[in-house]
Amino acid sequence: MEALLGFDLDLWDYLTFLTLMLCVVALIATWLFLAGLPGRIALARKHPEAEAVKYLGYAGLLPTVYPWMQALIWAFKPTDIVDIRRFPREEAIETDKEIARLRGTPDSAREAVKESTQESVADAQAIHLAKTVVQGSGDRKS
Repeated sequence: MEALLGFDLDLWDYLTFLTLMLCVVALIATWLFLAGLPGRIALARKHPEAEAVKYLGYAGLLPTVYPWMQALIWAFKPTDIVDIRRFPREEAIETDKEIARLRGTPDSAREAVKESTQESVADAQAIHLAKTVVQGSGDRKS
């Protein structure tokens, strides 16, 4: 064994270094698991802002725990969306597309989303047709 500052290294010293390295690796793995937890919860709950929750979870454990706690609370936030720009089915389809992109799902899931999109387009056309019929009957009465 070599002498390092007058000390001889033996088997126990190397086992100590190995144990310390394993502890550091376990600490990093635990940190990564906890940091990614809000993002995984948001994906499982089909949260519309799942990507933002994921990034806040990872960035939140760097300086302090407070942003990470916000991400965890945000992941559990009810995801009922009322967006006046889109119909509820269209909003659900957009959320499903985003979740499929984040998870990297196979083409079968994408086909299901395309099928839902076609149903949504048919709904929008039916509503547009109903509006034109109502407007047309209103013009006749005037």
